[in-house]
Amino acid sequence: MVAGELVQDHVRADTGAAPDRSSPSTMSITRKSPEPEPEGDARREEQRQQQQQHQALVPGEEQPDGDTEREADEREAMLPNGAGSKSPDKGPEEQDESRTLGTKLYLRRFAVLTVFSLYSLVNAFQWIHYSIIANVFTRFYGVTNSKIDWLSIIYMVAYVPLIFPATWLLDRRGLRLTALLGSGLNCVGAWLKCASVSSNLFWLTFTAQTICSVAQVFILGLPSRIASVWFGPREVSTACAAAVLGNQLGTAIGFLLPPVLVPNTPDDEELTAHNIKIMFYGTAAVSTGLFLLALIVIKDRPLRPPSQAQAVLSDSLPEDYSYKQSIYNLFKNKAFLLLLISYGIMTGSFYSVSTLLNQMIMDCYEGQELNAGRIGLTLVVAGMVGSILCGLWLDHTKTYKMTTLIVYCLSFVGMLVFTFTLNLNNIYLVFFTAGALGFFMTGYLPLGFEFGVEITYPESEGTSSGLLNAFAQIFGIIFTLIQGKLTTDFGPLEGNLFLCAWILLGIILTALIKSELKRHNVNMGVENKEQEPLPVECPAEEKPSDITIQHRLVFPEKLRYKAQ
Repeated sequence: MVAGELVQDHVRADTGAAPDRSSPSTMSITRKSPEPEPEGDARREEQRQQQQQHQALVPGEEQPDGDTEREADEREAMLPNGAGSKSPDKGPEEQDESRTLGTKLYLRRFAVLTVFSLYSLVNAFQWIHYSIIANVFTRFYGVTNSKIDWLSIIYMVAYVPLIFPATWLLDRRGLRLTALLGSGLNCVGAWLKCASVSSNLFWLTFTAQTICSVAQVFILGLPSRIASVWFGPREVSTACAAAVLGNQLGTAIGFLLPPVLVPNTPDDEELTAHNIKIMFYGTAAVSTGLFLLALIVIKDRPLRPPSQAQAVLSDSLPEDYSYKQSIYNLFKNKAFLLLLISYGIMTGSFYSVSTLLNQMIMDCYEGQELNAGRIGLTLVVAGMVGSILCGLWLDHTKTYKMTTLIVYCLSFVGMLVFTFTLNLNNIYLVFFTAGALGFFMTGYLPLGFEFGVEITYPESEGTSSGLLNAFAQIFGIIFTLIQGKLTTDFGPLEGNLFLCAWILLGIILTALIKSELKRHNVNMGVENKEQEPLPVECPAEEKPSDITIQHRLVFPEKLRYKAQ
């Protein structure tokens, strides 16, 4: 250590720098005016004093403030890119953004989520409000059950061919235009229904329902897009579940209100028409208000992204972006293909059960229209609870495949129990089994959305969600037609067993999915990089020894001076 001090003194003397009296172990690199060098005994006395001062310093002892700051600056300067050193030209925010891309959460995200959920609710209400009182509408319009079923099936049929232009529009024109189209068409269809309340205008009510089904195409693919674009990584799954919940709540209200608003009055056709008008005009008024709110509230994206996964993506599509290539990439993803089929099976089963619930209950419990609606309400409300709980669970654990597989298995068990307890002449038991079935079957819907986004990142959330919904509609059409035929010809037991067999196949396909959480890995990679500890320099007292070794070869005369 003493040799190191002498070498430092030599360096200072050669450069014309005065030695730092307060800390002999520190090398100063600041040039000063030359000072006369001590000679003879005076110099030796000075060296002995410096040696005594250095020996008095022990490891861990606090050094003078000026030396501490200088050593810290030297250590930081030797780290890569300054390693956290603060530039005088940059403020704290700019220094943070230099390490990671800036993110921010806005309160507006809750308004966007609320408005979307509400007009999605109204659209789902219009989907189911014919089927749950099918016996009333068959008598009013003078048509068969199968034609009333098609008022529900048209939602699924319209979705399949239109989902591709809808997702293209979402990618090219953004969230706002797509949301306004969904809300606007929903409003137009609702008002057109008001003009169809006549026994000879079934074609008009079918046309209005078709317009509402087109609106659905611009609604069902948005939950994952809204969650990803507006919400942070620790709340994205919950936000997606809440967005899906709005649609489920609409289905629940569609089960509950129509039997109350339009009771079965077979002997009074005018009263039936009056009740139908009340339901249709109320729906149209609410749809109009929500369309106006959507105009005011919904924007494409916030000013700054909510997560690092969004920050690394460009705000606009690159010039060489190809929608066809994006679709092709998704279909090359084997894990996503398995999810497409398994999601389609589960969601298609839910659509089929919801559409045919009135017919199944009326077959086993005659004259129970009100309870049929209440059972449907129980099924969906329990599913809403399941959706929120599953979303919260995913945000905290990120165990997508395990959660999806467990919920799928429990849905299969719930379907079996519902099937074999439906005709036990105990309608209160049906309430319980339908609630258990809805909790898991409906709770699966946001799981599938979020799992699909994770394994297909960085492909567009709208495209992956749109394909999932397209397969759900295809399976929903097939299942509704086949189960409806089996229920009519044989009974509810055979139709439900048909669904059980398919759900079992879905469990097997889900187990084969390879879970690769690409979006989550991007977010975690950035967080880990932020938390990575900076390299640690050697203790300060060891620095002079390194310099001493370096200079022993250059100034061997100092070693001879030490020996004296």
